[in-house]
Amino acid sequence: MKAQSNQSYPLDALIKPTASILVVGAIFSIMLFAIAFASPLGGATFAQKVTALFGMDTTQLWWYVTRASGLTGYFLIWLSMAWGLAIPSKIVQPLVEGTFTYDFHEHLSLLGLGFILLHISVLLFDKFLPFNIVQLLFPFVDSYRPFWVGLGILSFYTFLVVTVTFYLRSQIGMKAFRAIHVFSLFGYLGATLHGLFAGTDSSLPVTMILYGGTFLSIVFLTVYWLVMRRPEKKVEVPLRPAQYRHLQRR
Repeated sequence: MKAQSNQSYPLDALIKPTASILVVGAIFSIMLFAIAFASPLGGATFAQKVTALFGMDTTQLWWYVTRASGLTGYFLIWLSMAWGLAIPSKIVQPLVEGTFTYDFHEHLSLLGLGFILLHISVLLFDKFLPFNIVQLLFPFVDSYRPFWVGLGILSFYTFLVVTVTFYLRSQIGMKAFRAIHVFSLFGYLGATLHGLFAGTDSSLPVTMILYGGTFLSIVFLTVYWLVMRRPEKKVEVPLRPAQYRHLQRR
């Protein structure tokens, strides 16, 4: 008889694919729900039942959802940015194993994009400040604070491209991957300005603390990363005459 193997699979091997499937499934579910609900093909009966079930005929509901999802998505993107800057600067290296840090960074990015996608999709149904599909997809065409709203759209596209290239590292090479990844800093700056100047909650003290605290932390981590990645210059110490004669004999 063959002896049974006592080898157990690591927990990360089960958690990672499960978490990725859940995040991707949530994003696609939001997209499919938005398309089915907004399209006439979805059927009036389905729309009426969902509206009655969740009370979505009220003006405030969608406005609350888009505000909450926007702030949540921004916080998750900030956390992903901070974690991504902490990895190369090795701030968390003594505390957290390297493989886990990259997985956590990846899942935070996906989850943040999911909430931002919810934030965008809900605006199609908002009655307080309605948007159409063209205004949501193309920057600087809306009548409501077009520059700051357009800046948010460009930031979303930037984060989307950076996240997609995470899975194309072997095709594009690590040098191109790192170069594209730097653009996430510009995306984060655009998202911060979008929230400050296009968001209706920007005047609240708690929101100002959120934007100010997260932005300053990214500035600190960016400067720290730039300092840490600077190559150390070798200082050449001049040889004394006795040392020089000793080297010549050799």
